[in-house]
Amino acid sequence: MTVTTKGALGELFDESLYSTINRFYIAEAWLLDERKLRAWLDLFTEEMVYYMPRRKNVNRKELAREIPERGTDLPFFEDNRKLMEVRIQRLESGTAWAEEPPSRTRHLFGNLVIEKVEDDGTVHAKTAFICHRSHGETTTALYSGYRVDILHPVDGSWKISDRTVVLDANVILDKNIAIFF
Repeated sequence: MTVTTKGALGELFDESLYSTINRFYIAEAWLLDERKLRAWLDLFTEEMVYYMPRRKNVNRKELAREIPERGTDLPFFEDNRKLMEVRIQRLESGTAWAEEPPSRTRHLFGNLVIEKVEDDGTVHAKTAFICHRSHGETTTALYSGYRVDILHPVDGSWKISDRTVVLDANVILDKNIAIFF
């Protein structure tokens, strides 16, 4: 049953869809934190893009330029499925020195906003996140930001075709970014 209600900001939304997408993101967080990276990658389409731009410090008049458009600046990541498979294979091999021993992470996703639902069921969603990373004996890092996803209904499940990860920090003080968001 579809129940449409008004959210806190007066927008209309489908509570059932919201709940379904929210459960999808909760399951995704557990896959990442339990290092089930192949199962996590299965949440993405074959044509996927995983993109993380670098932020810029700009004055108030230039806020539109804070996050560069794709193709205009060098991002942290702009990976397709093949590159993601290579990254995961390397992490699983034990030869990725930056992740030996593997990091422990805790991903918290929230503030889900369903920005648009297309006629074919494609969902444009945004979530905020905090990710705590603990590595070895003394290294910890805290990442925060938001993700913009395009999700497609596929065989009764959801698949992400496009993910943009935007960190709140524009300078990353951690030694590497060998985790996923």
